[in-house]
Amino acid sequence: MFAIVKRAPHLVLFDDECPLCTFQMRLLTWLDWFNVIAALPISDPRVQAVAPHLNREELLEAIHCVTAEGKIHRGARCVRFLGMRLPLLVPVALFLWIPGVIQVAEIVYQWISRHRLYLSRLFGCKEACAILPARQRKQDEEK
Repeated sequence: MFAIVKRAPHLVLFDDECPLCTFQMRLLTWLDWFNVIAALPISDPRVQAVAPHLNREELLEAIHCVTAEGKIHRGARCVRFLGMRLPLLVPVALFLWIPGVIQVAEIVYQWISRHRLYLSRLFGCKEACAILPARQRKQDEEK
């Protein structure tokens, strides 16, 4: 686990069987100019070592970010946490810090999460993933 954290301080756990989630992670890696995050699909066996107290159902419900300190951010709070570290997402993250906004964002996030497979088909995420190539990063190659 130490080697993973050393390469990128924040690990993002995502559902790699969901086209919408995969597209979201590809987008986040392109926005990660300073290489502060590493994407780890929940199908990877290392997830159990990184977040042993999270079961598969919890991991499927939302995106999770495990910080270098071991704290876990989930759902909209994960988006807010990552947004403060990715320059183009800072305005979104700041908006999510306005009192009360994160509670609404969590409700919206839960709705999107429950309907993500339908939304993937609706928005054509598989085709979008083909358009947006995976970013080749040194930390991803070392996995």
